[in-house]
Amino acid sequence: MSALLALALLLAGCVLMLLAAVGVVRMPDVFTRMQATSKAVTLGQACMMLAVAVAFGTPGAWLRAGAIALLFLLTAPVAAHAIGRAAYFTGCRLWSGSVRDDLRGRYDEKTHSLRGR
Repeated sequence: MSALLALALLLAGCVLMLLAAVGVVRMPDVFTRMQATSKAVTLGQACMMLAVAVAFGTPGAWLRAGAIALLFLLTAPVAAHAIGRAAYFTGCRLWSGSVRDDLRGRYDEKTHSLRGR
């Protein structure tokens, strides 16, 4: 039974990773690519780590897999934010179909800080 659960979790993780890869190819700009991949990859790797923990079934495996999943859950959003911020600061263009740019006119290019409204 645990082997089937591990297989199902591993397949779910692989499908989510595949969807993230498709998002990288299909999305039009760096900001939408980053949004599509960061969520899918984080959930996909959590499913894979859970599959590893279920497959091995030892307390050590659960602890290691949980620590890896937690570390990834904490660092992936921060990395995505840093990439998005760097892309915006270096002048990466938004997709032509983007509806709005909340930072336009509020961003000081010399100090890299936001101005008030």
